[in-house]
Amino acid sequence: MKKLCKWMLIVVAVLAVLAMAACGNNDDQQTDPTQTTDSTDTTNETTAVRTLDDIKAAGKLVMLTNAAFAPFEYLGEDGTIVGVDVEIAQAIADEIGVELEVVDMDFDGIVDAVKSGKGDLGVAGITADEERAQEVDFSINYVDTGLFIIVREDNTEITSSEDLNGKTIGVQLGTTSDIICTNMEDEGEAIVARYKTTPDAVAELSNGRIDAVICDEMPAREAVANTPGLIVIEEPLTTEQYAIAMAKGNTSLQEVVNDVLSRMLEDGTIDALIAKHMGAEETTAE
Repeated sequence: MKKLCKWMLIVVAVLAVLAMAACGNNDDQQTDPTQTTDSTDTTNETTAVRTLDDIKAAGKLVMLTNAAFAPFEYLGEDGTIVGVDVEIAQAIADEIGVELEVVDMDFDGIVDAVKSGKGDLGVAGITADEERAQEVDFSINYVDTGLFIIVREDNTEITSSEDLNGKTIGVQLGTTSDIICTNMEDEGEAIVARYKTTPDAVAELSNGRIDAVICDEMPAREAVANTPGLIVIEEPLTTEQYAIAMAKGNTSLQEVVNDVLSRMLEDGTIDALIAKHMGAEETTAE
């Protein structure tokens, strides 16, 4: 009987120790009610979208572009970014009364960067299509254009869009050319080679590594003018319009942008800028 009681006491003691340990673990797992938990993923932090008043207060308008799209944006003789779009953005900055900062980046990241507030305007020969309009707001259209095919002049197999079946086509990543050619690729009609810039694709075409390049009309004609042995097929694949991208709901900035563009369209300034910068890349540094 004494042995049994002794064992019972030992069991009780062990259970008590286990119970105390369990309570300690539960206390460790409980959240201090005076503390808050921040579940925000800091890797996805975005800059706040700036209104017109914010831009005025900062004294700077930030333009996001891709400086490989002459005549709209390209590197000038001194290495600065110049072109039709830069002069348009400068006119908008002047209207607001602030400085212009031009930021060069990959084209396929511009819409997301504008959406997240990393820049005020996306000005890069951007086609205002329905898909992009779900992510950002656009200005009025300021250039009518279209997609064209570039081939080597000794290529007798491609004389129209109907001849692209089975060919390797170069496009700039994230452009409408990329979207259209991706659909062709999905249908098994073509092979798509994607590049960071249109000049990269043109260089590959010139070297014989791909069969054709599809890009916007004026960059296509600029590329052909600067690259011997290439021609543009005079049959547009599409008709498109360029517009300036802004964050959704930024109506105060959108109004100023539209006012400036309207005046520049009405007085012929934009046409004059295009004429000024067409061919200018021939004398600029690479």
